[in-house]
Amino acid sequence: MQKKGHVFWNILGVLTVIVCLFAFVLHFKNWTKTDASGLRVVSGFYWQEVPFSALDSVDLVPKIPPMERLNGFSALEKEKGVFREFKDSLLDKKVYVYVDNLENQKIKIVHHDSLKLFINLKDSVETQQLFDLLSSKLIVEPN
Repeated sequence: MQKKGHVFWNILGVLTVIVCLFAFVLHFKNWTKTDASGLRVVSGFYWQEVPFSALDSVDLVPKIPPMERLNGFSALEKEKGVFREFKDSLLDKKVYVYVDNLENQKIKIVHHDSLKLFINLKDSVETQQLFDLLSSKLIVEPN
């Protein structure tokens, strides 16, 4: 019997399953990291770095506005990717969305004058803690 051909296909099958599981884990949740300079968000192929010095506004919103998906995905309670707001379709401004739970409040971050980012974490308490941190780092200009 010839088994050498089967070994190749078995290894290829196992490697394919491992790669698919790795991609699923990367997209499953938002991986956030804050340091002294800013916020870093990674979710699969999508990532954003927002320096605290570039923050313009930080708000809690109950839901994200209607948008057109340029790329990304929606699955159950998750919404991730690059979108474009309907009202800005002529300007082609991108909106980055990293939402782990559509039912909970989202943090709307405006940075670098006009870039928007919507984010929330699976746990609403963690989302609130992230909002508090970002709000404290927001530079308020005196009137």
